[in-house]
Amino acid sequence: MGGSRTLIVTNDFPPRPGGIQAFVHALAVRRPPGSVIVYAPRWKGSAEFDARQPYETVRHPATLMLPTRAVARRARELAEGCDAVVFGAAAPLGLLAPQLGVRHVVMLTHGHEASWARLPMARDVLRRIGSHADVVTYLGDYTRGRLAGVIPHGKLTRLAPGVDTETFRPGAGGAEIRKALGIGTRPVVVCVSRLVPRKGQDMLLRAWPRVLAAVPGAVLLLVGGGPSRRALERNAPDSVIFAGSVPWSLLPAYYDAGDVFAMPCRTRLAGIDVEGLGIVYLEAAATGLPVVAGSSGGAPDAVRPGETGSVVDGRDVPAIAGALIALLADPDRARAMGRRGRDWIEREWTWDQVASRFDQILTPAGTGWAAEPR
Repeated sequence: MGGSRTLIVTNDFPPRPGGIQAFVHALAVRRPPGSVIVYAPRWKGSAEFDARQPYETVRHPATLMLPTRAVARRARELAEGCDAVVFGAAAPLGLLAPQLGVRHVVMLTHGHEASWARLPMARDVLRRIGSHADVVTYLGDYTRGRLAGVIPHGKLTRLAPGVDTETFRPGAGGAEIRKALGIGTRPVVVCVSRLVPRKGQDMLLRAWPRVLAAVPGAVLLLVGGGPSRRALERNAPDSVIFAGSVPWSLLPAYYDAGDVFAMPCRTRLAGIDVEGLGIVYLEAAATGLPVVAGSSGGAPDAVRPGETGSVVDGRDVPAIAGALIALLADPDRARAMGRRGRDWIEREWTWDQVASRFDQILTPAGTGWAAEPR
């Protein structure tokens, strides 16, 4: 890219936690030093976070940016001298694209854009957003299928998150977590995710008595915070541990404390609330765990059924329990799936691969870039 510069305009950025935030940050931090400017909302701890980054960050004074005149004006100022602009999420800030005067526009999409594509009014807005893009990315087959009726085929290309395989790995500190929580050598099912209905922790709790009947002494370790925690705690037996939100630096150790990873996500609200991909499944696989995933949206793209784990209907309690029991009752099979999962991540989901793909996407058509063939 030489001396080219890229402006990233995004509502989703650290230190605010979340999968999209981590994805966009990972793309930014892997660009050449000094080649990126990030325009993002202010969040608690922003100043301290920004001081550690190898790129310039400009913070909007509020915690949310909308496609207003003021935001457009500031983004246009920042875009001067930039060769490309990347919208961390196409909707809704992609509406700003025609006002920025940048010759190459890239828009990232996630689960919520796939949901927009289902709704008549939102679909029209998404089509308008896509008309101003040169490249629109998608996470996997599910999100591509949803976007294909709205975004021209020639603009679509795949760009999914990667996994840091040096951070998420077997032996990442799980023994210390087990000791701290008093788990010892008991079989552990771990779920790392925000505590909201779509993620399926409530269904894990409903399935848990069946699991305990088949695998006495098993532990369910729920990692993450969220609005459902109080309701979940009311229905949880002693064998369920709520770890709450933990620092990102400790997440690999919590994955590593498990024998099986499970997040039986389900689609809700007539398809509006849907899983775009599920980076947690990939992080768990990188840590050497077999995965039990829900069938919502693009979650199956993050699992190889029968090889690295299984995909179940997130509303089917017997299916969820059966998948967990099968893995907990056969540790050798579970470990073999975990090894295959780790191998798969190392082959196809590393950040080096993602960064290389992102570099290609940032190169305007006419200098070597073309949409991913299908």
